[in-house]
Amino acid sequence: MMRTTGKVGLGLVVMLSLLALVGCRSAAGGKSFGQKMVLWNGKDLTGWTRVVQDPSVDVNDVWRIRDGVLWCAGKPNGYLRTQQSYTDYCLHVEWRWPETPANSGVFLHAGGGDRVWPVCIECQLKAGSAGDFVLMNGAALTVDGTERRNPAQQFVAIKKKNPSSEKPAGQWNSYDIECQGGSVRCRVNGILQNEGTSASPSSGLICLQSEGGPIEFRNVYLWTK
Repeated sequence: MMRTTGKVGLGLVVMLSLLALVGCRSAAGGKSFGQKMVLWNGKDLTGWTRVVQDPSVDVNDVWRIRDGVLWCAGKPNGYLRTQQSYTDYCLHVEWRWPETPANSGVFLHAGGGDRVWPVCIECQLKAGSAGDFVLMNGAALTVDGTERRNPAQQFVAIKKKNPSSEKPAGQWNSYDIECQGGSVRCRVNGILQNEGTSASPSSGLICLQSEGGPIEFRNVYLWTK
C-alpha cells in the first residue's frame, strides 16, 4: 500500500470523507445526514465484538488489523459487531478482496443474541451479488410492494435491481446504506442496487460478516439524523 504524508495524506483523507458523505446524501435522496460517527477507528477494535461459530477458535486469527485495514480471514463463519444499536442512519463501508473474491456481508438491525446467523437484514457482499438483500430468521422487508418475510425459511434472498457494479479483486468498493423510518436503500459504488420499506426489525447492531474467504474493510462510518 502506498504511504502518503503531510498535506497529500490529509488531502486524501478529506477527499474520501467527502465522497462518502456525498454517497450517503445521494442514497437519502439529497437529504442531509447530520452527525458523523466513526465506527472503526482504524487502529484497534474498540467498540466492536468478535463472534465466531467455533468457540475453540482464536478470534485474533479471524479478525485483526493489518497494514492499516481491517482484515478478516473469512473462516470460520461469524461476524464483527458493534457494541451499540443504531436506528435511522446512513452507513458507509469500504471493502475489497485481497485474494480470490469470496463471500461476506453487512448485517443491519441484528439482534437475538450472539449467534452466527442472527435475526437481521443482510446487504450481501458475496462476489457478483453485492446489493442483494438476505432476510435472516424471520426478518421482514417489503420490496416492490411485496412483503418478503418468510418465518419458515432461514434465508430469504432478494436480488439486486441492476447488473453488478463491483470492482475487480484488489480494488476498493463502497457500500452506502441508508436506513430511515423502516426503509433500507443500498448503493454499491454509487449505483442504487436495492431498496425496501417496512423493515422489521428496524434498529439493532451492525455487523461485518466472516464467511468464505479473506476480505478487508476500511472507512466504516455512520451518519445519524
